[in-house]
Amino acid sequence: MKLILQKPDNLGVMASSLCMVHCLATPFLFMAQAGSVSCCDAPPIWWKLMDFLFLTLSFIAIYWSTRTTTSKWIKSLLWFNGFVLLIVILNEKLEIFHLAETAIYIPIFSLIILHLYNRKYCNCATDKCCLNEG
Repeated sequence: MKLILQKPDNLGVMASSLCMVHCLATPFLFMAQAGSVSCCDAPPIWWKLMDFLFLTLSFIAIYWSTRTTTSKWIKSLLWFNGFVLLIVILNEKLEIFHLAETAIYIPIFSLIILHLYNRKYCNCATDKCCLNEG
């Protein structure tokens, strides 16, 4: 918990990066599964639930990062990209409208870049100097 409160951008970079790896690996895993003789044509439920695990971790990181940053535009862009990621994932699950599969990479890459930038932007002399600002 201390890591999340003091270095939320590290969690954000990690969660977004793992989400990206998960999204990149999915097509290859399905191709491998289709090539093997197996009983199932759908991904396991735990694989589908990983989307929501990464989404939850992303929102925790966004929440704490926006509490500790001194930049209003970073706050806005982090929340905007978090909600875009939520919409893309929900759309993928519910199939509300047609959206290219690669659309998910835009908010993921944006969150990684924003968290990396925010790590450098909030250069505090102590671990607590940016807490509760804004």
